[in-house]
Amino acid sequence: MSGVQNIEVQPDDDGSRIDRWFKRHFPDVAFGQLQKIMRKGEVRLDGKRVKGKERVEAGQIIRVPPLATYPSTSVVKTNRPKVSDADATAIQNCVIYKDDAVIALNKPAGLPTQGGTGQTRHVDGMLDALRFGSEHRPRLVHRLDKDTSGTLLLARSAKVAVVLTKAFQSRDTDKRYWALVAGTPKNRDGRISVRMDKINMKGNERMVVSAEGKLSVTDFSVVENAGQMASWLALKPHTGRTHQLRLHCAEMGHPIVGDGKYGGQAAFLTGAISRKLHLHSRFITFPHPDGGTVTVTAPLPEHMQASFDFLGLSVGDYEDPDFE
Repeated sequence: MSGVQNIEVQPDDDGSRIDRWFKRHFPDVAFGQLQKIMRKGEVRLDGKRVKGKERVEAGQIIRVPPLATYPSTSVVKTNRPKVSDADATAIQNCVIYKDDAVIALNKPAGLPTQGGTGQTRHVDGMLDALRFGSEHRPRLVHRLDKDTSGTLLLARSAKVAVVLTKAFQSRDTDKRYWALVAGTPKNRDGRISVRMDKINMKGNERMVVSAEGKLSVTDFSVVENAGQMASWLALKPHTGRTHQLRLHCAEMGHPIVGDGKYGGQAAFLTGAISRKLHLHSRFITFPHPDGGTVTVTAPLPEHMQASFDFLGLSVGDYEDPDFE
């Protein structure tokens, strides 16, 4: 790798710390080396010096210096903590698709995709348990929020990671989510389009609708109502803003069940309905690196299935609508 690169931050990286952005896209760059490069001002975010803890937003430009000038960057760190037997078994049990190029997981709700403040157990820290005889450690190519369950793709080599990352960046993938929301939306289907921005509230980041923010677009369709109590929605995001689906549902006046952050007490239903977030990445259709397209579908997590059963919502042979 030689020469300076100016790379645009893509929607799937929106909200990431810049040091984690480097870990994802340039995994061979050692942490200490990255910090040295940043201290020298060789990494820039929209032309400005940046520290590792600062977060990036979709559309910003990251200046990446010629990393080949740093000999140690060609060496992958090997001091990663060993995956415990329990975690290895747990993450292997999450595999719902595997071939020579791609692995797909049904990520449990509550398990972060990557580490963060106070997070020591996450998918990224368990990837060594998913080698399945390969010399290469699988690589993350997109993320799901900690409390969102469902389909998460991994690349089994650097070459495949490039192909899949480009597919997500160019939106050649089709991602669908299912959500259980409080109440019954007036419209059976439609499009939510608002500008979103990030604010800090007592140390917690939160997304809000703001005329100064970035555009976010989601299509929705009401699949079935459970009386006036709740509704099952199919969602197709066209952009990838942080907490986009959660904010969009709350803005409709029908927060996702369990989402107290954006829905307050209205997001918590009575009876046997779990207080966990009811948002699930149901399937992803993507162009396979070896040709053709593949669709991977993730079964509902236990807490959502239990809520569906309690409310009389039957998945059955339901097929998602053909959104534009």
